[in-house]
Amino acid sequence: MIFQRKSPVEVVEEVVEETLVEVQPSDDNIDTVVGPSVNVEGDFASEGNIVVKGTVTGSVHTSKNLIVEPGAKIVANVRAGNASISGEVRGNMKVREFVELTATAKIVGDIEAQTIAMEAGALLYGKVLMPGLESGEPSRRTGRSRRGEDGSQESGA
Repeated sequence: MIFQRKSPVEVVEEVVEETLVEVQPSDDNIDTVVGPSVNVEGDFASEGNIVVKGTVTGSVHTSKNLIVEPGAKIVANVRAGNASISGEVRGNMKVREFVELTATAKIVGDIEAQTIAMEAGALLYGKVLMPGLESGEPSRRTGRSRRGEDGSQESGA
């Protein structure tokens, strides 16, 4: 029997595929749909799954899944359990678990989430914050070099 270690890319692809099933609710589980011709202004909150095909301005909050389809636009801060973004979001996103940015996603704002998957072609202008590594922790780099007063290289551990 031959054993073969999976490459890191294969492992990530498996995790993403398994997680994507959770982000895509079935038609029976969708509680709210903002249709393509609908413009919602104000605070938008739901305890169920939300699919946005139109435009939402204000704030969006759901404890479950948020799906922003291609061509849809959210100009608001977003809070969700999971999110799959294929449209445009202009605002900060705070997602409890998983965020997927597809190739057509355009995000202008910060994203905070446990796990983020980003396809080639997705656009993001903002910071990504992932709990687990605090900014005050020391760098893992070793052998940093610095310039001495005379311009020569000094090596430090």
